[in-house]
Amino acid sequence: MHSQTLSQWQHSHNFVSTNPKGEKRTLWVLWLTVITMVAEITAGSLYGSMALLADGWHMGTHAAAFMITIYAYRYARKHTDNKAFSFGTGKVSVLGGFTSAIALGLVALLMMVESVQRLFSPEAIQFNEAIMVAIIGLSVNVISVFLLKDDHHHDHHGHDHTHHHGHDHHHHDHNLKAAYFHVLADALTSLLAIVALLFGKYYGLNWLDAIMGIVGAVIISRWAWGLMKQTSPILLDGNIDTAYQQKIIDTLETGTDDRVSDIHIWKVSANHYAAMISLVTHTPKPAQDYKQLLTNFDKLSHLTIEVNRCQELH
Repeated sequence: MHSQTLSQWQHSHNFVSTNPKGEKRTLWVLWLTVITMVAEITAGSLYGSMALLADGWHMGTHAAAFMITIYAYRYARKHTDNKAFSFGTGKVSVLGGFTSAIALGLVALLMMVESVQRLFSPEAIQFNEAIMVAIIGLSVNVISVFLLKDDHHHDHHGHDHTHHHGHDHHHHDHNLKAAYFHVLADALTSLLAIVALLFGKYYGLNWLDAIMGIVGAVIISRWAWGLMKQTSPILLDGNIDTAYQQKIIDTLETGTDDRVSDIHIWKVSANHYAAMISLVTHTPKPAQDYKQLLTNFDKLSHLTIEVNRCQELH
């Protein structure tokens, strides 16, 4: 019966990437968005402006996205040590980013449908009110863009693993990146709207409003698709790139009769990889010896190695 502590052989499963600055700024942007939303809906109701009402409810969709972002941060932090999650809650922020990307795509789809309808069935535009709304929206979103800018790349993480040796990496925060894209999309929409409305007011080019809406929808769709492409492989346990995996195999097999019979390397969070590797050899060594060979592979945060003795190795 063992009387020694097992701590030196146990793994940490805290792969949660922390970004306190980004979380705090997202909360500021949420409050700024909610205040603007309430002001626009109230003014729209009092003055009978559909433009103000529409933009107010549009702000509401972004407020919902920021709430997803904040909830993901807090849920991941609260359940960091919850044993119900095999590899911790590192993927919660990635799931938040993926969910927000879908919401962003739906906003783009609605923009496209409405813009196409207006292109073929033009409506009377109250230019002065519409321009005022667009300027308010642009001002709020420019402030929000600067608050969130660059915080979706950060250097803080909650897991100190033995394979990391002073490498300085920018860690991707897909959760915050989604929030950043929401405010950037809204700023772009407002800017395109102002240009279109000015041309419509002074040159009678009312159709330009619908065209700008279509252009904005296409750009936002590309952002949403790009974010989904980044997050979905992580959620689906996509493999690490082939070249990196081959380097690991070559390192383990160099100059010996050791052979890698099975290898799985996948992301357990936005920035951390776990690996399970099986080896077969005539002359097995302790698993720790093989782990030592992989010390410089700093992407590996959680490593499990199985060593099997074989009788015949070809």
